[in-house]
Amino acid sequence: MKTRRRARRVTLETLYEYDIANHDPDEVLEQRLEESPMEHAGVEFAQRLIHGVIAYLEQMDTLIARYAPEWPLDQMAVIDRNILRIAIYEFLVTDETPVKVAINEAVELAKVYGSDSAPRFINGVLGTLADHQEELRREVLRAAAEAVTV
Repeated sequence: MKTRRRARRVTLETLYEYDIANHDPDEVLEQRLEESPMEHAGVEFAQRLIHGVIAYLEQMDTLIARYAPEWPLDQMAVIDRNILRIAIYEFLVTDETPVKVAINEAVELAKVYGSDSAPRFINGVLGTLADHQEELRREVLRAAAEAVTV
């Protein structure tokens, strides 16, 4: 399996545990890596994703709530919520991953970890967000900067 794909899987598992049990994400990642070691580049990528998602959680959740109104965040499957967060972080907050790649990777995660309807749901929400990428990027970054200054 490609390094970044493995890193995304470990990121999802870590964020899932963080979301459900509020365990320290660095400790969870360390445990996951003890069970299944990964090359250094993958570990660094996973760490960036985990810390980035957590740092922008509030801003990304606002977007998810707006673009998936039929699924309130607290009723959305934890896996789906975290898959969306990872992809949104990748293509809205950083520009390290092309939009199509981030969406494709999110759909692949949904196929493995989500319900039968998850891939289509994830693709739909992310596709809609991607249509407004630049304006949403500015919104997320502005909201994050305002949160820091408050």
